[in-house]
Amino acid sequence: MACTMFGAIDVGSYEINLKIYELSARRGIREINHVKHRIELGKDTYATGRIGSAMVDELCLVLQDFQRIMKEFGVEQYRACATSAIRETKNMLILLDRIYQRTGIRLEVLSNSEQRFLGYKSIAYNSERFQQIIEKGTAIVDVGGGSIQISLFDKDNLVTTQNIRLGTLRLRERLSDVAQRTIRYSDVLEEIMNNELRTYRRLYLKDRNIRYLMLVGDYIDGINRYIHRDSRGDQISREEFITFYDTFMQKDPKVMMEELGISQENSSLLLPTLVIYKRLLEETGAEKVVTVGMDLGDGLAYDFAEQQKILKSPHNFENDIIEAARNIAKRYHTNRSHTQVMEKISLAIFDKMKQVHGLGKRERLLLQIAVLLHDCGKYINMALSSECSYNIIMATEIIGLSHREREIVANVVRFNSGPVLGFEELASGSTLEQADYMTIVKLTAILRVANALDRSHKQKIKEVRVSWKDPHTMQIFVDTLEDLTLEQALFYEKAEFFESVFSIRPVLKAKRV
Repeated sequence: MACTMFGAIDVGSYEINLKIYELSARRGIREINHVKHRIELGKDTYATGRIGSAMVDELCLVLQDFQRIMKEFGVEQYRACATSAIRETKNMLILLDRIYQRTGIRLEVLSNSEQRFLGYKSIAYNSERFQQIIEKGTAIVDVGGGSIQISLFDKDNLVTTQNIRLGTLRLRERLSDVAQRTIRYSDVLEEIMNNELRTYRRLYLKDRNIRYLMLVGDYIDGINRYIHRDSRGDQISREEFITFYDTFMQKDPKVMMEELGISQENSSLLLPTLVIYKRLLEETGAEKVVTVGMDLGDGLAYDFAEQQKILKSPHNFENDIIEAARNIAKRYHTNRSHTQVMEKISLAIFDKMKQVHGLGKRERLLLQIAVLLHDCGKYINMALSSECSYNIIMATEIIGLSHREREIVANVVRFNSGPVLGFEELASGSTLEQADYMTIVKLTAILRVANALDRSHKQKIKEVRVSWKDPHTMQIFVDTLEDLTLEQALFYEKAEFFESVFSIRPVLKAKRV
């Protein structure tokens, strides 16, 4: 059976990785080669906001070498991604252009939500028990060089995900002077974390029972092997971890690093990592730590295999995005019954008009998220709800969506009841392109019609069917038990914008049942 050779390049905060995979429907994902090069890009970024020329030169040489290796292995397609070390540089666009001009590699800078979403795909790929574990109260904690991502799962649903900018490399750089001047370095690390973690607990852990802490990071596997050196297992009890932590603090650090199999170049990040793990265990109250392998490269391979229909995931990751949006809507007390009706109507219109709007499955998902969040701004200001909704969405990470996609959703919500800006005005100071603008306009037209059909928020419509036979007319048949005078009046007002976008006139056909 045919297989595909795929390459994944991960430009991280303190290491660059190349992984080469063989992908096939029969064998799944097989890692063929793994090359890594240590370079602390985040050291410059987190300290000065810029990556120095010497580091850029080194990065380009490594990427050129990776290109050569991929060619030798016959890699057909690859994806090269960067995370916070490059995402947070002040000269990011100039830097990306320099890399492309010297290497021919277009480095894709992932938003934090995209990066973490790929991380979950990596966990699912590496852990056979992923689905079973997230059925119970579980916090998946991804500790990176720049930040910590905490995602809460319960009953197979993503409850919430939050990013805390306290990664290991960032902490080390912020406290580099302190480390030289005190023997209480671990206490200082805890102190700087306490306020953020206590705020997180108050906002997101209240009345939530967390049984498992699924830890993702560079040293957790070594800790697990140390604790289970006379046995095998992927779980560490709360008591076992605390005992290990106390032992580490009492022993000579060099001895512990040797016993954990950690190189000297990684030693300065070990203590911040352990302090983060310990504080998270205390704040969540988890009974067990589950160790899992997570690698952005694995997530990239998994994602590519899904998109190419080489593999089918046992976990519905798209549902995680929707559940994240539902929980944001719940936080801002939106009308759930109203959004349920709007979901049904808007998705029915979208599906019926595939040949007209030319949008795909991803845009359908963006429409669904826009429906769920279209009223969240009323929590802040009912008179300016559209603008407030826009600001909430732009300020809130939605796991799995890129910054561009979040901007599309935010603008669809803003234009639902506000004036639709022209492309030039909207694109000023934005990364949106003309194709994105057309997506916004089309989804806005559908959202406006769907919203008009439940303008009273009384859910008068019980069933909806969409028929499109006449090239210039779309009929929306609804069954109702109540009078639709208000909805009919507002429907034809919204229909004008819909017709201006699609050259199709929506017509409402109501049937009393």
